Amino acid sequence: MTKTRVEDLDWNNLGFEYHDLPYSWTEEFKDGQWQGGHLTTESTLTLNEAAEVLHYGQEVFEGLKAYRTKDGQVNLFRPDQNAKRMVNSAKRMMMEPYPEEKFLEAVKAVVKANQEFVPPYGSGGTLYLRPFMVGTQPVVGVVPSNTYTFRVYATPVGAYVKGLNPVPFTVSKYDRAAYAGTGQAKTAGNYAGSLLPEMEAKKAGFADCLFLDPREHKYVDEFSGANFFGVTKDGQFVTPKSESILPSVTKRSLLQVAAELGLNPVEKQLEVDHLDDLAEAGAMGTAAVISPVGSLTYKGKKQVFYSETETGPVTTKLYNYLTGVQNGDVEDKFGWVVPVDLD
Repeated sequence: MTKTRVEDLDWNNLGFEYHDLPYSWTEEFKDGQWQGGHLTTESTLTLNEAAEVLHYGQEVFEGLKAYRTKDGQVNLFRPDQNAKRMVNSAKRMMMEPYPEEKFLEAVKAVVKANQEFVPPYGSGGTLYLRPFMVGTQPVVGVVPSNTYTFRVYATPVGAYVKGLNPVPFTVSKYDRAAYAGTGQAKTAGNYAGSLLPEMEAKKAGFADCLFLDPREHKYVDEFSGANFFGVTKDGQFVTPKSESILPSVTKRSLLQVAAELGLNPVEKQLEVDHLDDLAEAGAMGTAAVISPVGSLTYKGKKQVFYSETETGPVTTKLYNYLTGVQNGDVEDKFGWVVPVDLD
């Protein structure tokens, strides 16, 4: 695949897609230890036909972004939280955890090596980083791999969802993950399993689908690739508490932002039949940051939250605060921003 050149890119029309940049990071685990990571110009992985990941799915990944500020600095947003989550995901999938300090070293090195591909401030673009790890040992029986490859690649992306515009969602008849299953791990199978529900939702005219808890199908869990939040009519920020949803870095951040804004945030079970107390609702995650939920259709009944055409004032305030911190325009009171040394 031909390497992408800066001059090939239109910063204002990037889309959300892969570009083969000059450098990635790679490290192998074998003989009981990590072998030492380094930058590589090779963007292709070679796997044995019996590799663990191809048959038994030992894979975990992360997603985070690097942001260009007004003064030209490049910042990461809470990469330590992605590092911790990847360790937890690896443990759940019986994989060798990638050390957190190595994770931070790797993502910083990839940003620095590809710094010319960090979109300019004001373009709406970011440098998306995808750390991932796969089991590589050739196996036939169902056993965990004893060799792994950890990689980090980067690609410049535009906004995952253009503009803060409300969109319609529907409640899925499928489960995203099992109770006490792998829902809290960021692993490929969870996303593969959500492709059919998401496609069916889109064919029916919705932006995505909302999954319910897998035990009782009574409580809100999450969307196919984002967590759910609501703002009650009396101004409280609420978000589901569940054992089967991914612990979102964006969610954790918005809980703190909501507290800073006096929204008395709480995590609790949210009954899908009793969402009429919500004045606003949204999907939150790294890719989209916040996508307002204009309406939610369940059992043929459509519930409109703030509006199907306009974003609610609290959702707007949350979005502006969080993206302001990420882009360096709002004071970082929480110590979330990590500058990358570009020299």
